Amino acid sequence: MSHSNIVGGSTAKRVINCPGSVKLCQQVPPKPSSKYADEGTLLHNVMAEILGSDKELRHVLDMEYNGITLTGDLIDSKVRPAMEAINEIDPEARLEFAVEQSVGFDDFLPDVFGSCDLIGRLGDRAIILDWKFGDGVAVEAEENAQLLFYTAAAIRTPSLSWVFDGAKEIECIIVQPPSIKRWVTSFDRVRQFERELAYAVKQSEKPNATLKVGDHCRWCAAKPICPLMTGAVDRALQTQIKELDAEQLSAMLERANVLEQWISDLRGLAMQVLESGNPVPGYKLVAKRATRKWVDEEQAKQVLLTHLRHEDVIETSVVTPAQAEKKLKKLKLPLPDDLVVSVSTGNTFAPESDPRPAVLQIGQQLTAALSKLI
Repeated sequence: MSHSNIVGGSTAKRVINCPGSVKLCQQVPPKPSSKYADEGTLLHNVMAEILGSDKELRHVLDMEYNGITLTGDLIDSKVRPAMEAINEIDPEARLEFAVEQSVGFDDFLPDVFGSCDLIGRLGDRAIILDWKFGDGVAVEAEENAQLLFYTAAAIRTPSLSWVFDGAKEIECIIVQPPSIKRWVTSFDRVRQFERELAYAVKQSEKPNATLKVGDHCRWCAAKPICPLMTGAVDRALQTQIKELDAEQLSAMLERANVLEQWISDLRGLAMQVLESGNPVPGYKLVAKRATRKWVDEEQAKQVLLTHLRHEDVIETSVVTPAQAEKKLKKLKLPLPDDLVVSVSTGNTFAPESDPRPAVLQIGQQLTAALSKLI
């Protein structure tokens, strides 16, 4: 479905925080699709097909979108957990719902609209649900601007009045397999959000609309031309982007190399401070993503050869645990837990809000404690 080029669910947070981004984004050509985006669209289409027409999983196998095919692995890792989430949300199958619903603000905010993945009614509660099939960033439901946008727009969509008539509360849900994030809110909070959105849209129409840098910039297509993003480079070079010629652009790239090194050194210094046991306000030391390794490669080889062909186990060396697990999965066999161990490649630092636990610097703490006894 089409989406507003002013503000939609996925851009609501950005526009509220940075109204000036609206016109900047309208100047940037749309990004080409990626295989990850196409896979996400395919999975959304599959969920709509299953829930909208009551089809069984076997009937959607091999569905395609833009060259991406629904495989058994995608069904097991994404579709089936998403269906199980629906059963958890509605164990008694009492939920009345509709999928892929176009919602908009009508004359209140002309040309502002979007598409809601699933909207429904369960008892005296209105339900707004959004699928998230990406693995990169965990999405929270509480105060989620996208869900608030869909809710506010749906309330103003006449065809969906049945969802809200007589409802006492609203539940916003993010299903990001295998997790479910739920947040119950009120009509007053949605109305407050709508006022914030309307104010931002009106501000975006002004020639000097506010620009603001923040975490809302992450997915903004206008970053390359945003004055706040290019400002540091402009000041360093004492010039304006529009006045640059090829030689000046080359000089900017040289300066970018210096700035990149400065950023790298800054991060290295922060790591050094944190690893020494000293605090950096707002940041903490966390373990990098652990990768699985064989506890004993020879033992692993012998165990795997009882189930798999020699060429499936040994390529130039024994296949990795992840590769072995994928091959065993086709035989509906688990990878033996006692054969693998997860080993982190080291530490890095992250904001305090990062869900990973802080690394316990036992060595430094023990040294400090012993020094007090001497």
